[in-house]
Amino acid sequence: MNPSTAQAQVVVDELVRGGVLDVVLCPGSRNAPLAFALQAADAAGRLRLHMRIDERTAGFLAVGLTLSGRAPVPVVMTSGTAVANLGPAVLEANYARVPLVVLSANRPYEMLGTGANQTVEQLGLFGSQVRATISLGLAELEADPGYTRQNSVWRSAVCRVLAAARGTRSGNAGPVHFDIPLREPLVPDPAATAIPGRTGDAPWTRTEHATLDVPLAIDLTADTVVISGHGAGLRPELAALPTVAEPTAPLHGPALHPLALPLLRPKQAVITGRPTLHRPVAKLLADPEVTVYALTTGPRWPDVSGNVVGTGTRAVVSGAPDPGWLSRCHELNERAHHAVRDELARHPKPTGLHVAAVVADALREGDQLLLGASNPVRDTALVSAPRPGVTVLSNRGVAGIDGTVSTALGAAMRHDGRTFALIGDLTFLHDASGLLIGRGEPRPDDLTIVVANDDGGGIFELLEQGDPQYAGVFERVFGTPHGMDLAALCAAYRIPHRQVDTAELAAALTGHAHGVRVLEVATERSGLRELHASVRGAIS
Repeated sequence: MNPSTAQAQVVVDELVRGGVLDVVLCPGSRNAPLAFALQAADAAGRLRLHMRIDERTAGFLAVGLTLSGRAPVPVVMTSGTAVANLGPAVLEANYARVPLVVLSANRPYEMLGTGANQTVEQLGLFGSQVRATISLGLAELEADPGYTRQNSVWRSAVCRVLAAARGTRSGNAGPVHFDIPLREPLVPDPAATAIPGRTGDAPWTRTEHATLDVPLAIDLTADTVVISGHGAGLRPELAALPTVAEPTAPLHGPALHPLALPLLRPKQAVITGRPTLHRPVAKLLADPEVTVYALTTGPRWPDVSGNVVGTGTRAVVSGAPDPGWLSRCHELNERAHHAVRDELARHPKPTGLHVAAVVADALREGDQLLLGASNPVRDTALVSAPRPGVTVLSNRGVAGIDGTVSTALGAAMRHDGRTFALIGDLTFLHDASGLLIGRGEPRPDDLTIVVANDDGGGIFELLEQGDPQYAGVFERVFGTPHGMDLAALCAAYRIPHRQVDTAELAAALTGHAHGVRVLEVATERSGLRELHASVRGAIS
């Protein structure tokens, strides 16, 4: 068979042997050998193939599949700008430590700089944002139809790609760029036959998972809080400590509401994962009077203010928390929780906070929730605490709104049960093309996308730009009202849509989506600043 076909078949076979369950493919000409091999593997039931026409949404679909399925997901595309469109997904995967594989087809390298069509310097395009950049090199015709000489090189390279993506040897999972230059012919010939790998469907190279174990001694007698951030692992040794947990992080000990933090004066803080929310948390961690420790699952640790005194992967604790301290934290947590709910009940118009409360209250064991990285994840943190049995996801690596719809679709397709996605209107519009799913393509069984539509950027109402003194310029350049008809947009993508109020939303979330559906709630952002001020006042 021709070299490009042989190489593509070997690469796909070794990906399956390496544990790949899903592959996202974007159509193109240069990646045709890979497309033929992937379609054959999908037809044989060896993997599940997802076709997408937009590489930007394809990348985030793969992120969602990986977040929920925990296995690396390759995104396969043709050469040129197609590769560059993976930039946002690669950035998110880097900082969120998601094992995304960008498998790009390329022109033969001798064509670089010649003016050949659709030819760019794409090897190394992602620079420091990937764990590795690996190229196979051009396949060459061999007299042996089994391509014995190159077979081992191709297969070992795939194993190296998957190991780098998983962080098998580094403890630091993340994206990998796997670039494959392909020479014509790009379609299979009648003589194509399978090229064998290791016996028993084993990967060509076995890599043992490295363990990173760095114990850190922490005395718990000082008044201590835990800040549980994105990507944290559960720490049973911290189970006695009050915990401010982001929605995507585990609750190690008794819940502590983030808005209660300013009323406490802890002497010590333990970071797990990477904190990405809450100004009171940032202020605490920057206080030089507070002793800060960081526990992470990988080699890097967060320290925005340079205030961390020690790092490790697990705590070796001594001493016990003061019962008076624990009682004070419990009291303030209860006060903050009730203050939020009471102020929501008094507020005259529905806001994103109201919608988040309805969604949080609807969750039951076995559900999965994906949160938009703007207001929804913050709103959810204020109305509820993480609880066992509910998986919460969000693109907090770089906290962009890119690809959120696609991420939700991918996550839902790897989850056995209900998936809810709570997002804002701008986030929904930013990735509306993620709803473009071809006929016959895999679809989620039970995904409800809840859109809190306040006709613009509600988060800016709560930032410095939202101060009334800037009212003259705020609405156009920060509020960005759009006036879009989301029902018409969903109809264009053949996705069921309903506009509901909060009571109707609560009723709808007791059931199942039976596919993909969008529930839109009209909300008000003009009073957000006053509502949050009322909540803080009620707590203090």
